[in-house]
Formats: sequence, C-alpha cells, structure tokens
Amino acid sequence: MTTSVWTSVMFLVMYVAYHMTSDSTEFGGEGAIKYIYYFILITHIVLSIVIIPFVLITYVRGITNDIERHRKIAKITFPMWLYVAVTGVVVYLMISPYYI
Repeated sequence: MTTSVWTSVMFLVMYVAYHMTSDSTEFGGEGAIKYIYYFILITHIVLSIVIIPFVLITYVRGITNDIERHRKIAKITFPMWLYVAVTGVVVYLMISPYYI
C-alpha cells in the first residue's frame, strides 16, 4: 500500500506539472458521447479531489495497525479510488484522438 500511495503521489505531481506547462485539449466528440464524456470527466475530477483525505486517513490507520477503523473507511475509499483510476484511463482514451 505504501508503494501505491507513493506511486499515486508521483503521478499526481507529474500530472499537475504537465498540465501547468501544456495547453488543454478540447473534446471533439458530438452528440450523446459529448455528454457522457463530460459526465465521466466531472465525476472523475470531483472524486479525485474528495478521495485525497480518505486515502490519507485509510493509509494512516493501516500503517498504525488500527485495523478495525481502517477496514471501515477502506470500504468507502477503495471503490472511490478504483472509480477515479478507471475513469482516468477512460477519459484519456476518449480524448486521445483529439490531441494535435
């Protein structure tokens, strides 16, 4: 789990650095796919912010061996973290044809 947390931190730093130094790519799809894309994108962004304290609390409770409280919050954290991870890839795949 420590490796997962540090890998996520490194990814976040690199992601933010990349987007601070690069132009945004607009989604070029039309019709229903555009609404699906923006729904996935917005929920991904919101949950990627919301999940940060959940991950930190879950991690600290795990490494301090507070197993009962760790399990309680991990039941909430894991599905959110999984959703953010999967939708990140989905958003990337959906927008990748529009990179110039």
